[in-house]
Amino acid sequence: MIKAFEISPLAQAADADRRLGMRKSVEVEGLFESFSRREWSALRAATPLTLSKGDLESLRGINEELDMIEVEEVYLPLSRLLNLHILATQQLSAVTDTFLSTAPAPVPYIIGIGGSVAVGKSTTARVMQSLLSHWPTHPKVDLITTDGFLFPNSELTRLGLMARKGFPESYNTPALIELLRRLKSGAKSVTAPVYSHLTYDIVPDQEVVVEQPDVLIVEGLNVLQGNGTSNNQFVSDFFDFSIYVDADEATIKSWYVERFLTLRDSVFQNPDSYFRNYADLSVEDATTIASGIWDEINAPNLALNIAPTRQRSRCILTKGDNHRVEKVQIQKS
Repeated sequence: MIKAFEISPLAQAADADRRLGMRKSVEVEGLFESFSRREWSALRAATPLTLSKGDLESLRGINEELDMIEVEEVYLPLSRLLNLHILATQQLSAVTDTFLSTAPAPVPYIIGIGGSVAVGKSTTARVMQSLLSHWPTHPKVDLITTDGFLFPNSELTRLGLMARKGFPESYNTPALIELLRRLKSGAKSVTAPVYSHLTYDIVPDQEVVVEQPDVLIVEGLNVLQGNGTSNNQFVSDFFDFSIYVDADEATIKSWYVERFLTLRDSVFQNPDSYFRNYADLSVEDATTIASGIWDEINAPNLALNIAPTRQRSRCILTKGDNHRVEKVQIQKS
């Protein structure tokens, strides 16, 4: 085992803080410190690369250009930072248990990952799940998506919300909050609904079981939005750390259209696909439809509900038009 794992968490945290403080070219934007890709990459320190090129194939999203360089220069430093936070939180929890003379109650460290449709949230979540699971003190890392908490299509139709699928009101937010509340209360097992991107709907009688993970990653459009319950609780209240994946809107739209065209030639060809009627469109017609969906649904949702949550995250990953992260911002407090 390498030395990075043997140094105490608090000592590592102090060293990380020292490194951050030494950055002379740091750009301060409000509560955030901004790092170029080169500056951020240097913070990897001795963190080992635990993924192979073969692993990347299962982690990469549609039309995304994820390579080993991206993992080494962007995601490994983020993995190191998160590991320090997780270990410090575990130590603080142990101190509290000692003070209260109570038995340790394992609760997960919860990470929220938000951002626009087609910006690469899912890939970021899968990469971080894989990297974090290789750290020895928190090997069990689970991942759930907020797609499972969308209301079924039948309910969205009844409510007149099918055209606003993905907007805050289309989610069963109280159910998601209850799942996170139970996990943070030490529940041994909770279940989450399953969503199918093939049928574009909740899968009846199927569920994901989450059993006391060391770390839980929650990925979705709405994870940082201020849509609470009647007792004024919010999904983000249960997050220990949050990440916002960002890019220029015109760039994200181009990715969305490219993904739509790829799906037209693959998933949409499946007879069970909800979007089967798009499978035989010409490139021109498919491009027009995808652009219309973006302009009518995804763009307003991004502007009204998603982009405003950017400043509420602890970390912002800003991508360029080649899907590569060009800048990383970390909240100082």
